[in-house]
Amino acid sequence: MAKIGIFYGSTSGVTEEIATALREKFGAELCDIYSMEEDFDEYSQLLNYDYLLLGCSTWGAGEVQNDWREPLFEMDLEKPDFTGKTIALFGAGDQVSHGKHFVGALEIMYKHFQKLGATMVGDFPIEGYSFEHSPAVHDGRFVGLPIDEVNQSDETEERITKWVEALRPIFVGTESNVLVSA
Repeated sequence: MAKIGIFYGSTSGVTEEIATALREKFGAELCDIYSMEEDFDEYSQLLNYDYLLLGCSTWGAGEVQNDWREPLFEMDLEKPDFTGKTIALFGAGDQVSHGKHFVGALEIMYKHFQKLGATMVGDFPIEGYSFEHSPAVHDGRFVGLPIDEVNQSDETEERITKWVEALRPIFVGTESNVLVSA
């Protein structure tokens, strides 16, 4: 069974907490986890995995978290081939204070890795969120898992569980015995 690479950038710790929860839900034995600040050296580390969970919080006017800026820039220049890689995105945002570009970093990451040939999976329903606009919404769904710990922390665990159970057949190849309420 292939390992899952979890790579995250986290300034305030929220995206790190999400990454840790994802590792626990998929199973620590199936996942390697990397902080973009502390553990990441070069984008070739991403290419070591066929299955990737990439976490990035949104900052400013919909920008990626600082730890992702240089790796994305390098990949834009060198254009590595992510064909055959399956990627799901997750990230933190604030749908009230930053409701005009809620989880905009997910859209930047989505376009970036799709352009490099990755298969992008892990869209998530917009129901239950309250935001003005999000560039990360395609066809009425988010391109990844958005978490808003500022305004909806009570929804976080259920959203993570629901997302992992949707991804499990793709990433692990087996159904889980865990029932998820919609």
